[in-house]
Amino acid sequence: MPDTSRKPNRLVHESSPYLLQHAHNPVDWYPWGQEALEKAKKEDKLIIVSIGYAACHWCHVMEHQSFENEQIARVMNERYVCIKVDREERPDVDQVYMDAVQAMGLQGGWPLNVFLNPEAKPFYGGTYFPPEQWIQVLENVATAYQKQRTELDASADQFAEHLNADELSKYGLKFEETNTFSEEELTQLYQKFSKNYDKKRGGIGKAPKFPMPANYQFLLRYYYHSKDPAALEQLNLTLTEMAGGGIYDQAGGGFARYSTDEDWLVPHFEKMLYDNGQLVSLYSEAYQVTKDPLYKEVVYETIGFVERELMSPEGGFYSSLDADSEGEEGKFYVFTKEELEKILGQEEPLFSKYYHVTAAGNWEHGRNILHRKVSDEVFAKENELEIAVLQELVPGWKQKILQVRLERVRPSLDDKILLGWNALMLRGLTDAYKAFGEKEFLDLAVINAEFLLMNLKIEAQLYRNFKQGNASIPAFLEDYALLIRALIGLYEVSFEEKYLLEAKRLTEYVLENFADANDFLFFYTDKNAEKLIARKKEFFDNVIPASNSVMAQNLWQLGLFFDESSYSERAVNMLKKVQELVVKEPGYVANWAILYLQQLKPAAEIAIAGPEADTLREELSTFFLPNAIVCGTSRPESQLPLLEDRAGMTDSTLIYVCFNKTCQMPVETVKEALAQLGV
Repeated sequence: MPDTSRKPNRLVHESSPYLLQHAHNPVDWYPWGQEALEKAKKEDKLIIVSIGYAACHWCHVMEHQSFENEQIARVMNERYVCIKVDREERPDVDQVYMDAVQAMGLQGGWPLNVFLNPEAKPFYGGTYFPPEQWIQVLENVATAYQKQRTELDASADQFAEHLNADELSKYGLKFEETNTFSEEELTQLYQKFSKNYDKKRGGIGKAPKFPMPANYQFLLRYYYHSKDPAALEQLNLTLTEMAGGGIYDQAGGGFARYSTDEDWLVPHFEKMLYDNGQLVSLYSEAYQVTKDPLYKEVVYETIGFVERELMSPEGGFYSSLDADSEGEEGKFYVFTKEELEKILGQEEPLFSKYYHVTAAGNWEHGRNILHRKVSDEVFAKENELEIAVLQELVPGWKQKILQVRLERVRPSLDDKILLGWNALMLRGLTDAYKAFGEKEFLDLAVINAEFLLMNLKIEAQLYRNFKQGNASIPAFLEDYALLIRALIGLYEVSFEEKYLLEAKRLTEYVLENFADANDFLFFYTDKNAEKLIARKKEFFDNVIPASNSVMAQNLWQLGLFFDESSYSERAVNMLKKVQELVVKEPGYVANWAILYLQQLKPAAEIAIAGPEADTLREELSTFFLPNAIVCGTSRPESQLPLLEDRAGMTDSTLIYVCFNKTCQMPVETVKEALAQLGV
């Protein structure tokens, strides 16, 4: 907890929990903005930009060790203008200076500490520094700048030039409008993608392991397209291992940010909204294909966690839960065997077998991270139990664990509401509703969508953040793209045209305010936003898919919904811009690879018209149809070309399956429609 006995600095007026954590530091912090930047220019002072986020463990460590230290703070205040940035609120600032640090040949990460000249151009940086090293760096950098200003300014100019270079040209990518997409190239792409599989424990690569949902959504779609059993096998291995591992909260649902080991056992315990929203989508889609009850359990429990622990009274979703409580990482989630004996009594031995609990513990200080290694069926058989008996016991165990956790000191909550992250959860809810038809999921999705449109949209413009009734930061491409995608998903599960029309309006705003006039790709920032030293484009996936790839998919789908060829053509040209990269390095651009797959077979355009449109939609949506759009109405009036003159023509409800603007004979049942779709 911050020491509030000290006089607060300027961060006390901010709404970000991360910035507020530093509001009583002796460092004279400024938030990012003109006041700080102009002070540096006016006083000809160096700038320190320190970037982190509320759930970042090492950010807390550096704050406690260095930013709360009076001696270190004195050096920082005397020799620098000090700026604190919440990377989740200002990903644009983070993007620019992270790129700069990586261009210096350093490993990126958070906390990110970057030294800028008075023109806000970077010339040195790093991540976490122990206090002895930090104070030395502070002195050395300031002294070096005094003595070698000309050379360091020249270096800063070079980094600024690097930051402004065309991103795609750095990779030698050539755009050819005549490029085509082929099965042969897809095979090459998949072989590259699959070469780093962990065939024992799932996932890709070695430790640490991040979920990277877009990778597995591509894998699922590749299986659907190719029917290659190896792709589905790897997907199932990964999802099963994650669901059984410590990265998944076995008692309360929801996923931690990543696993520190290869076995998904020891997580970095922070829980992020963006992971959980995407993983709800992934497990829901995987269930549509496999009908694995484990995947259903994960979806229901994860949505339960988000609703219970991350939902605001107004209908927005908060950002994250910290990894730490009482100054220890994971303390809230782990148990000693002795504690479990008191909680569970005679049932403890069976519980401990089920979750692999030992007296010595499988983690620090004799504590245990609950995890599973076999299915309920295998465990019941190994322990001579009826499966029904086990499945009755497990929910009771979870309730008892959750009850005990209610009495513990909770990890701190980052209660800012971010538009793009909410959109990921909104899309997760619509994907879950498709798979399971659970009305509560649709109700939650509508509540969230209405909250976002009411509170984070002002006139035509979206805003990134919301807290205490206030939205203050103009939205980025990520926010627009993810909300558009979520609204498309909400339309497809509700047939409420207002959501699809809103998606189109927001797309027009993006085309007007984010497009590069010399390119098909979009800038990350609005043309009306604050000007940084570089205006970046994002086309590599991180844990959240690249905003340009999401926008390309949106344009592709909206082009089909509205028969808008300019949208579809732009989407294809965006893909062609990065095509070489998609084929050579698909692990970094899996969301683009999904769009690549969609170009190899004509998309299905499905229209349902008539009084039973909603009923047939619900039945159809339980099937995995990754290269299809679905629209429908029970009313004669519609603004969608696919529904024109179709509803109200007869008393029956008809399903029209079309490819390339050519429709097959209308049918009355989902079974007949699936036959036309080749499912």
